[in-house]
Amino acid sequence: MDLILLLKAVILGVVEGLTEFLPISSTGHLILVGDLLDFNDEQGKAFEVIIQFGAILAVCWEFRGKLLSVTRSLASNPNSRRFIVNLMIASAPAMGLGFLFSKHIKAVLFSPIPVASAFIVGALIIFWAERRQAKNASTKSRIHTVDDLTYLDAFKVGLAQCAALIPGTSRSGATIIGGMLFGLPRVVATEFSFFLAIPVIGGATAYELLKLWKNPVSISGEYSVAIVIGFIAAFISAFICVRWLIHYVAHHNFIPFAWYRIVFGLLVLMTSYSGFIAWSH
Repeated sequence: MDLILLLKAVILGVVEGLTEFLPISSTGHLILVGDLLDFNDEQGKAFEVIIQFGAILAVCWEFRGKLLSVTRSLASNPNSRRFIVNLMIASAPAMGLGFLFSKHIKAVLFSPIPVASAFIVGALIIFWAERRQAKNASTKSRIHTVDDLTYLDAFKVGLAQCAALIPGTSRSGATIIGGMLFGLPRVVATEFSFFLAIPVIGGATAYELLKLWKNPVSISGEYSVAIVIGFIAAFISAFICVRWLIHYVAHHNFIPFAWYRIVFGLLVLMTSYSGFIAWSH
């Protein structure tokens, strides 16, 4: 048993779980950490696709009450039907653009330097969004829960989510901060981002798995064990992160995450241009 391989699997699983739902970009972190661990080959890419599913299962488990309630009352409750339609509306723009342009985006932007640059730009947008929300703090919002979102609200969040096609931007960051810029309270924007992750990331994972099935990657027995370990690590860490973030956003803003993005992005750029770390380009 290759203990180094298993350690890499745990590290990447934890990175996926902790960063998937925070506004700091899981894809960006996986690219950077995978680059450092030399885990960006074809088997590594297959690994990343599968552990994402572990993070999604964590969200489904945390919100199982809401999801079961919506499913059971879909025929009788208009709020449940609107909730499902809102998820479909918000999912459509990014999924459509991703289907059309994902190959080009991966070819050009899936490397550490573009990711680091996106980290910094995303931080500036977070500062802007938080400043706007602070100015409008005294204004009463018509939205108090995800059930209050209109179809137009969902479409606006869906448009914001398209920015996440750029690695390093963050899908959760784009939906949460985009929602805030469009007038959603921070707590509602965060909760809707959790639910929106289910069809978006679930669909993207299913699409990538379909491609792997059509063009199978040879995965050794040790890699199979590593995938299972990474999957479990992603599920546990994502579950902890979601629980923590729900409580965090009730009392705090996202400014600390913006500073983290700037420091992290600058660190990657400085180590690259100084030659200290030979990041792939």
